[in-house]
Amino acid sequence: MIDDIIDPRIDQWYWEPKSDRSFTVLDYDEDEGIIEIQYFDGELDELDIDEWREMALEEVEQPEDWTGPIDKLEADDLGYDEV
Repeated sequence: MIDDIIDPRIDQWYWEPKSDRSFTVLDYDEDEGIIEIQYFDGELDELDIDEWREMALEEVEQPEDWTGPIDKLEADDLGYDEV
């Protein structure tokens, strides 16, 4: 078990060194102990709280291009002005 356990927080981004992947928490059901995550490439996964606690996670900033995992966005969906 890892000494510095980070609690899962919805919309927070994390990096897991073992897999060298970053992901965000989409949902955390504390009663069931289930954490839904989405990797930057769009892949969805589900972890139980025991798996989470075994991971050596680091909180990281949201990626600069956080739209990577999101399909079919238009520029105006993000509030960008058209150039």
